[in-house]
Formats: sequence, C-alpha cells, structure tokens
Amino acid sequence: DAGLMTVKGRELLAAADTVIYDALAGDGIMGFIPGTAKQIYVGKRSGFHSASQEEINRILVEEGKKGGLVVRLKGGDPFVFGRGGEEIQSLSAHGIPYEVVPGVTSAIAALSQAGIPVTHRGVGQSFHVITGHTAVGAGDGDSLTGGFDQYARLPGTLIFLMGLSNLEKIVENLIKYGKDPRTPAAVVTNGTLPDSRCVRAALSSLPEAVRRAGLKPPGIIVVGPVAAFSMSCKKELPLSGALVGI
Repeated sequence: DAGLMTVKGRELLAAADTVIYDALAGDGIMGFIPGTAKQIYVGKRSGFHSASQEEINRILVEEGKKGGLVVRLKGGDPFVFGRGGEEIQSLSAHGIPYEVVPGVTSAIAALSQAGIPVTHRGVGQSFHVITGHTAVGAGDGDSLTGGFDQYARLPGTLIFLMGLSNLEKIVENLIKYGKDPRTPAAVVTNGTLPDSRCVRAALSSLPEAVRRAGLKPPGIIVVGPVAAFSMSCKKELPLSGALVGI
C-alpha cells in the first residue's frame, strides 16, 4: 500500500534523479517517481531473477559514481532479507556515500492488515522473522540450512517470508521437531493491497487449506496463537456492499 511508505522515503523518491527498484514496488509507490527520473528495474521474484545481486551491486556503484540523487527502492525494509547490507558494503568499498531510510516490513504490516497481531499480551510475547526461501534445503527434504529444531521450540510467533512455495516442508519440519500440529497458523498473500487474502487453519491443515484457496506467492506464513485472532473492524463503511462502475 503506497500509504505505508514513510514520509522521508516518499520525499527522497520525489526528488530522485535515478531510481533502482524491485519487483514488489507497487504501482502507487511508482507514481511518486518524477517523470524526469531514470528508472532501472532489478526486481526478483520466485523462479525468475532479472539481475543477479552482483549485477545490482555493479549498477548501484555505476549510478552512484555519476552523482545526483540515486534512490534504491526496496519492498519493505532494506535489512529484512532485502540484501541491503550487501549493497551497502559494495557502495562502501567504492567510497560512495549513502543514507539508509528504514521501511515498513511486510512481516508486520501484511499480518496487521489481515487482523493478525504479531504480539498480544499473554498470548504471543515475541515474534521471530525467518526466511522461508533458504530455510529448506534443495536436497531430500530433511536438508535444512535453518534451525527448525530451535524454531519449533520457540513460544512466540513465527513469521516466514518468501516461503509459500516451501509451505509443506516448513510445516512438516516444524511438526517433526515438536510444534503442536494444532497450533493456529495462517497465510497472507498480497498483504495491505485491496486483493489481500488470508487463510487460517491449524498448522497441520494449513498446506491443504492454502491449496484449496488457490493462494499463490508472494505470501507470508505465520505460526502461533495470534494467528487465531481476526482483529479487523467489522463496522460497515459508507460504500460497503455497493458496486461502483467507472
């Protein structure tokens, strides 16, 4: 949702000479870019990468050396699995000055919009954001680069980003290492957008519920008691139920 972009981020974007942007930058946010700015797409989506990280680093250095205001636009926060640190190391190595503008991470925003609080007193007193893209190995299904034996014992809220294609393996390994199969869980897709969808189920039933609903990546997986909440206002707005054609 473009409204969730920080004021500082929007101001810099509006003044940019060059914008290097990702796949998850929505149309609303792209609308903040001035028509005079040079736009370079370096987005990555599951199964398709338009540019390697090395190529992105090279572009950032190349554009940074030209001068002007260069904005590296990322989805969410640059340091939440956004490889912002790698890009900064590349800029630093070439003596290019930079400024980091924190962003709103989907790990919190998408769940909040779906009515799921990441913490709640007496129910979920911590939350843990885990990559679901590399947490499951490409081997025989038991090859884990993450610590599922530790994740399964955590009492708080588990949030997996970029893991929808690995949902079955994530669920299987959480249960394998001791997570109660009845633990409330959910998947949210297209978080904070008008077509956002949320499917809730017990952990063991989540993959089948997601299949039935036809949810597709990108999505966020949440596991923990808070997933049973639906803190969305039920009060009808003035146009609720109305069909408007333009």
